Amino acid sequence: MLNKKHRYASSIISLLVSSLILVFSGWAILNGQYIFDQLSVWRYQPSSAVASIYDRSGMSDKGKFYFYTGSPVVISAAEFNTSCQKQEEKSAILGCFSMGRIYIRDITNNQLDGIEEVTAAHETLHAVWDRMSESERKSIGELLEVEYKKINNPSLTERMAYYDRNEPGEHFNELHSIIGTEFADIDSKLEAYYSKYFSNRNKVVALHGGYQQLFDSVQAKADTLLAELNTLAADLKSSIEQYNNNVADINTQSNHLKDSFNSIDRTSTAEVNRFNTTRQALVLRINQIETLRSTVNLKSETYNTKLTQYNQLVIQSNELTQSLDGTLVPPPSI
Repeated sequence: MLNKKHRYASSIISLLVSSLILVFSGWAILNGQYIFDQLSVWRYQPSSAVASIYDRSGMSDKGKFYFYTGSPVVISAAEFNTSCQKQEEKSAILGCFSMGRIYIRDITNNQLDGIEEVTAAHETLHAVWDRMSESERKSIGELLEVEYKKINNPSLTERMAYYDRNEPGEHFNELHSIIGTEFADIDSKLEAYYSKYFSNRNKVVALHGGYQQLFDSVQAKADTLLAELNTLAADLKSSIEQYNNNVADINTQSNHLKDSFNSIDRTSTAEVNRFNTTRQALVLRINQIETLRSTVNLKSETYNTKLTQYNQLVIQSNELTQSLDGTLVPPPSI
């Protein structure tokens, strides 16, 4: 009797264990990506640079989880270029999410503080998008498209055109990362969605705004100075031509006056008076030309001063551009 009870209990336990194994197997199949991600996070040991990026990025614990699933690394330009390939010559690649890993290019220019954090958050959102279902992508994509049209930013439009050319089908994937890390005032539903991955999204947006403002400021100053230089150059050219024409005319009149001096009748008061009147008019014109020459010199000095300022901006722009491996086209040299 005891043996039957024991066998019965053993059968119940075996059945329960089998059921649990089946349930766990089914759960594991449905949640295979999460299990893989969790194992990846447990195995990953962030460098001090990566840990600092997370601390400053404003990402939440969930954002950190997806960030670390990509085993992120901050690497030099030489190393970076072997993992993340440019698609167009004038494009900058500062980070990429490739084969499940997040690569961030080490930017050493201190003027671009925050760019690594923004890049990291951008790539993290790619990791999030990669794990979303089609229905989730459709739902979020609709919100992103509305926001994209509301933003109506020419620079963003040009940027999206680049992605559409080089990454067909990734339009909303890129918008998902760009809007989430670079734009502050967005729809409340979209903001609520991003709050899952950012405890303080304003942090990453502010970091982006800091270095973007630097680029915009340099470009705006260069554009203003270039317009002023073009106006000054045209005015200076006209003034120089006017001065040279007047000098040539005065030289002709001076030669005529010298010739007439040798031929006038010095006993004729009328002729002497006419000569002196002509001479006085010529002296007056010479004085006017001297004034014009001073004006031309002043205009030239103003032009040269502004040209020096412009060239300094070109140097600054070139330095920033080189920091980003040729992303932004510098103003033309004069």
